[in-house]
Amino acid sequence: VQLQASGGGLVQRGESLKLSCQLTERGFESFAFGWFRQAPGKEREFVASITWISITVYADSVKGRFTISRDNTKNTVYLQMNSLLTEDTAVYYCAANRAVVPKSGDEEYDYWGQGTLVTVSS
Repeated sequence: VQLQASGGGLVQRGESLKLSCQLTERGFESFAFGWFRQAPGKEREFVASITWISITVYADSVKGRFTISRDNTKNTVYLQMNSLLTEDTAVYYCAANRAVVPKSGDEEYDYWGQGTLVTVSS
């Protein structure tokens, strides 16, 4: 199982960015996905998750600004990030598991992508 994350970049505070994560595995529709991030000098933290039936959960810090979604026809999960803040600067990772309920712990995910860097400048 391989996850390929993309879409990171440099944006200014208040702007938007959309991350993508493609799964190279059959049965995409049966996987649940999570987005995590790790800022410099900090531990990796949960951002958002989506189950196979599109139940979503968000960290309080991104609620109302970020949206996780999935397109089963493209084997891709997305993270739309709006109203970005400088504290959103981090390497963003997508992860996958086969859980049927939303998971927010990184130890609960079995597969990880390589990470994509998001930098928000002021």
